[in-house]
Amino acid sequence: MQAARETGLWKRGVLWLLLLGPLFFASYGFANWLTAQREDVGSLVFAWESAMPLWPWSIVPYWSIDLLYGLSFLLPATRREMDRHALRLLTAQVICVACFLLWPLRFTFERPELDGFFGWMFDVLMGFDKPFNQAPSLHIALLVVIWVMFARHTRGLLLRGLLHGWMALIGLSVLTTWQHHFIDVPTGALAGWLCVWLWPIEDRSPLHNLRLARESQRWRLALRYGLGSAICAALAVNLGGAWLWLLWPCASLLLVALNYAGFGVAGFQKHTDGSLSAASTWLLAPYLLGAWVNSQLWTRKHPQADQVVEGIWLGRVPTAAEATSFRAVLDLSAELPVRLPGKTYRNLPLLDLVAPDSEACRQGAELIEQLRQQGPLLVCCALGYSRSATLVAAWLLHSGRADSVEQAIAMIRAARPRIVLGEAQRKALQGLLQPSANLEMAHGL
Repeated sequence: MQAARETGLWKRGVLWLLLLGPLFFASYGFANWLTAQREDVGSLVFAWESAMPLWPWSIVPYWSIDLLYGLSFLLPATRREMDRHALRLLTAQVICVACFLLWPLRFTFERPELDGFFGWMFDVLMGFDKPFNQAPSLHIALLVVIWVMFARHTRGLLLRGLLHGWMALIGLSVLTTWQHHFIDVPTGALAGWLCVWLWPIEDRSPLHNLRLARESQRWRLALRYGLGSAICAALAVNLGGAWLWLLWPCASLLLVALNYAGFGVAGFQKHTDGSLSAASTWLLAPYLLGAWVNSQLWTRKHPQADQVVEGIWLGRVPTAAEATSFRAVLDLSAELPVRLPGKTYRNLPLLDLVAPDSEACRQGAELIEQLRQQGPLLVCCALGYSRSATLVAAWLLHSGRADSVEQAIAMIRAARPRIVLGEAQRKALQGLLQPSANLEMAHGL
């Protein structure tokens, strides 16, 4: 059942439009004017683009984004949703205009004279728009934001089909109106999804969770992912052509590096049902594919879960088929999407290759104790060797089934020999025993 719509939202929407409208024309017009004064404006166009057709009628869907821009402010049902939508549009404008000023590009095709109604629409467009400021396409970035908002409020198979079809046509129209070269489209999409990621509607912004990491391991991993991002960028820029697709993994690895350095698990935007946000899925797609392949390779000789004690199993993130034997699943991965309908599912997201602290161990132990009541419980992470093993050890200590950290680790290793628990994990587990020791001392006194 849809929640009641807050009152007075149309006034808030009008105020946002009164801010965003003039700002758009002023900033975009200024970038166009300034770029026209420069003599160092280059272009980035592929040879195959010369075969791109010019469809005069596609100016209609191209122009329709202006109408949809305004109508999108009628959709939000809460002030928060309204403000987040407006912030996404504002951020898209800031990002794209900044890129236009820093590295402007020029559209190189000469459009022939067009007559009739479509020709008039082109003439009106070119009275304001100029063949500069291409990548990332602001048109595409705004389309992503608007598309996401309309998709949130469109119900029914037919209406959703019409929506997605028209939005896709708008995206195609930037090419068939000869307004943009191809490179502008994927870069614009990345910019748009970045804005959606920055301003989620249900959750806090990643900016709210920005805290510089204190653990040296997180900084080491951030540097590694940052180096991978830099290598992808260098290859893309220096080799060009199809190598430019490496800008996608470049952005993906850079975002992962930022998650390790500051945003933490919140940067992956994993929901309580195990899914990742649409923005995180698109932005992190190359990394997510690599993480999944890595998990399959490392566990290919031992894909099955292992029983540590009766009712508690330890393993990798399962497929739906692999999870049939379990009634409940505790997922500790922050980076992998999990869909297990029909299971009692809980997610306690932890960063890969980083030892959880004592508080996370305590939370995990309590969750395991709750979930094991549902029936066979699988505790899992990407591989089932470190994060999940640490929290199963925490539960063994918490429940009294193990008297020491070493005994807990030995019990797990007997069931799953390839677990990796180093000094950092042992220290976190040892922290679980300290409160108990203090409590015993207090009772003794």
